Amino acid sequence: MKTILLTLALTGTATAQTTVEFWHSFGDAKRTGWIQARADEFNKANPGIKVVPSYKGSYNDSLQATILAARQNKAPALVQIFEVGSQLALDSGAFQPVSGIKNVDFSDYIKPVINYYTIGGKVNSLPFNSSSPVLYFNQELMKKAGLNPKTPPTTYSGLLKACQKIEAAKLGATCFGMSLNGWFIEQWMAQQGASLLNNGNGRQGRATATNLDSAAAKNIFTFFKTLQANKAFTYTGKLEDWDGSDAIFTNQKTVFHITSTADIGNIRDAAKASGFTVGVGVLPIADGTKRNGVVIGGASLWVSKSVSKAQAEAALDFALYMTNTKNMADWHKLTGYYPVRQSSIELLRKQGWFTQSPLQLVAFNQLTKTVPSAATAGGLNGAAIQTRKIIEEGIQKVLAGQSVDAALQETKARADAALNEYNANFK
Repeated sequence: MKTILLTLALTGTATAQTTVEFWHSFGDAKRTGWIQARADEFNKANPGIKVVPSYKGSYNDSLQATILAARQNKAPALVQIFEVGSQLALDSGAFQPVSGIKNVDFSDYIKPVINYYTIGGKVNSLPFNSSSPVLYFNQELMKKAGLNPKTPPTTYSGLLKACQKIEAAKLGATCFGMSLNGWFIEQWMAQQGASLLNNGNGRQGRATATNLDSAAAKNIFTFFKTLQANKAFTYTGKLEDWDGSDAIFTNQKTVFHITSTADIGNIRDAAKASGFTVGVGVLPIADGTKRNGVVIGGASLWVSKSVSKAQAEAALDFALYMTNTKNMADWHKLTGYYPVRQSSIELLRKQGWFTQSPLQLVAFNQLTKTVPSAATAGGLNGAAIQTRKIIEEGIQKVLAGQSVDAALQETKARADAALNEYNANFK
């Protein structure tokens, strides 16, 4: 009888425990290990809750798996979703705004970051791993070309002028390279104060068309056309080849490179191994425009709608714990992602982190000086995965010789068609 009673007691205890499945898209040991360590700490401090993190593939794979699981009433409580998946996540109906689960003070989150995930006056998800693009440069090669690493180019024309000196110096390296990724085009639109999409970048109403026929878009496509004409640009030939693009730069085949702030640590270490010193500057922007700031990249944490109230609250509590002041400062040191909280930046300053790692300071200043607007809040687009690729292919055609006007006309037509096809599901 005692054995039966003990079994019943243990069963009752297990049933009372609230389980929070957390699906994320970090497959490497460094970031997966950090997430698991935070879950272990949280579980120990909250014995009535068990957070179970698991890797679910790429951002897109994880989002699609979550939507499918939700349809089968098997959705995880907490999911990491990339920023351009936000509209698709909203349209799926599978998630609930985190601001509606319990009363949370979001004032400590960096404004450009929290603004991205604030839609229709509701905070839909909690910022986690956030990033933006910066300019990387090889200080030694700059000096050999007669350029000053203390004053890297900040505009398109500044970069093009630097490229002329690099070409004349015959360094055996191309001037500039980057991954062909639609994210950068979105950034350059926002820097000019221009929305990528109509209807307030999709935030005042569902986006029905792109603004790829704008002067801002033409500035960006023309920049690539000029780079190609001057033989000043190189890439792997593949779309969204982040690693390949980084390798070109760290192997000293280019002097300048643009990629995410999240790569600062890895690129710095690879540069050191390759025998050069890397510098970091602000993202060069189109000439004659005021610097408006960057659109946040990365991902945030969404809570499923179908889970119980206890699971939803536990999921949010863990998300808040994982993104608290200390944890976000540590996360930033480990990965290079922004720490998303103002208090985390202050903590890092007190610890002298920016003196030890001055490369990160440029990225922080660029982010915190962002002017809030529909443009810098980022575009909401349920077909974003498809339209990004279409824009990348448009740039690729310009690099292959197509005229800017023809490429823009074709790119806009294709992207608008993809938007209309997606929106047809919501009429």
